[in-house]
Amino acid sequence: MPRPVRINFEGAYYHVMNRGRGRQLIFHGNDYYHSFLTCLKEANERFGLEVIAYCMMGNHYHLFVKTPFANLDRCMRHINGLYTQRYNRLNKTDGPLFRGRYKAILVEADAYGLHLSRYIHRNPIDMKRPLVERLEDYPWSSYPCYINKAGSPDWLRSDLVYDLLGAKQRYASYAQYVELGLDEETRSFYSKENQAAILGGADFVNRVKAENEERRLLIDLHQGNFPNIKEIINAVAKAFGVEALEITKSRQGRGSENIPRWVALYLCRELSQATLKTIAGEFSIVHISGISKAVSKLQLMMEGNQVIEDSVRVLYQQLTP
Repeated sequence: MPRPVRINFEGAYYHVMNRGRGRQLIFHGNDYYHSFLTCLKEANERFGLEVIAYCMMGNHYHLFVKTPFANLDRCMRHINGLYTQRYNRLNKTDGPLFRGRYKAILVEADAYGLHLSRYIHRNPIDMKRPLVERLEDYPWSSYPCYINKAGSPDWLRSDLVYDLLGAKQRYASYAQYVELGLDEETRSFYSKENQAAILGGADFVNRVKAENEERRLLIDLHQGNFPNIKEIINAVAKAFGVEALEITKSRQGRGSENIPRWVALYLCRELSQATLKTIAGEFSIVHISGISKAVSKLQLMMEGNQVIEDSVRVLYQQLTP
């Protein structure tokens, strides 16, 4: 069975969260926080992700984002995947970092965006043991940027929140707004053990549900538009001038490089509708974690090799319907 279809559309807003496996720390110090911020910057530059607010909290993170191109999964694969790789390098460890697939709540931004930004920014003090006495002293959220106590990165999009606030003195007014604490509706929504998939009014929720059912039908009707595993393998083999068997068969020996195989695995995960288990079977991989390991190796290689990065981009465009 394929994974559930996310509610994706152009211009959608989301509250995205993820935490470490077993609640382990995912940020151990400044280098880790800066690495995660770099991932956000790259997601903005490469995929157009607009980051409206963020907060990094020891063993988890919160993001308020907009996807102009309906590509949340692609953006979050980049952020979580590349940060895991950089975390492992910094911490001299290996293996998965997060507890699983990220959680995303679709948000009716006009009605709830201001409340959500306050919820995210208050995380360092709305806990049993507050991390700081004053929110402006917590450096790993966008709050200091919002009140002009820190420089704002080019990729941070705070205008939506200021527009919703509607105040002339936006820095002071936003600080006062956040200091008021959470409203009861937001507090109630996030205090539930299992949050709803949509944060919005009844009309917004009903409209999104109806439109999403139509999207599901369109996806079912157009399954043929997605490249299958065989098509991806053949395209990669042709691009790299190798036989398909060289891609599907794992090379023996520790540290052996097989770039066409890694590229094919990456594209199968990104573009095909096959499950990870099915992909692993086609590539003779014993456990699905082997796919992530291969993709991580490719992403690391692409950081320092423009030729490979360009090859992957061209193949991606060729295979995308």
